[in-house]
Amino acid sequence: MEKLLTESIENYLEFMYTKELEGEKWIKPLDMASFFSFSRSAITKASDKLNELGYIIKEKYGKIALTEKGREIGKKTYERHTILKSFLLKLGVDEQIAETDCCKIEHVISEETFLKIKEFISK
Repeated sequence: MEKLLTESIENYLEFMYTKELEGEKWIKPLDMASFFSFSRSAITKASDKLNELGYIIKEKYGKIALTEKGREIGKKTYERHTILKSFLLKLGVDEQIAETDCCKIEHVISEETFLKIKEFISK
């Protein structure tokens, strides 16, 4: 992951990527605010920052979509999330705890450790 990325940015991009997987290319900031339990103004500020960094594009009436750069980060974060959750579940961790923990771990795990877990999971 890029060093300048914050956990929040990765979470926003991951959320948008999962929405794309569900067939929603253009996302309403209100949906993000609802999902993250943030105010609309906080999401507007975040989307302005994401747009400025080149991770999203903003439609005239407020909807947002991932750029290729944003999609790449969202996809990578999502992959880390799903693989780490699978790993924790294989260890016997409760599903809710695994979900919570993988959301934290996905942002700080080294690439080397992640690749070893990914390799282990695929066996």
